Amino acid sequence: MNLYTIGFTGKSADKFFGLLKASKATILIDIRINRNSQLAGFTKERDLGYLLLELVGMKYLIREDLAPTKELLASCRNKEITWDRFAKKYQQLLDERGVISKVSEQEFENAVLLCSEDAPEKCHRTLLANLLVEKYPGSKVTDLI
Repeated sequence: MNLYTIGFTGKSADKFFGLLKASKATILIDIRINRNSQLAGFTKERDLGYLLLELVGMKYLIREDLAPTKELLASCRNKEITWDRFAKKYQQLLDERGVISKVSEQEFENAVLLCSEDAPEKCHRTLLANLLVEKYPGSKVTDLI
């Protein structure tokens, strides 16, 4: 499975859509809990599907079940919990939802996981990508940065 990840923060629309186009991925899976914030700019939910199709020829899918809760995300951003604790709680959340056990490799083949964080190192998109690689060994993950 070929899987990509991207965050929009710190990227111009030109760079963001350019990276997506160059990846040749076929679908962007939005795993953000907050898709309509003023900070989302050109990646607001209401516009992103249209822009992806028109500029990149890519489908758009929202998977809120793969997003952390607002409370969990806030606790990490506010440094109430460590990154390692966030990672454990995020995995527990996905386990409780039963999401990873239900997904198929085809759903994520040639897909891009989208969240807001610029760097992939401390982002739930990387945690999710790692869980998918565990489930589907031999998968390749590329961070679009």
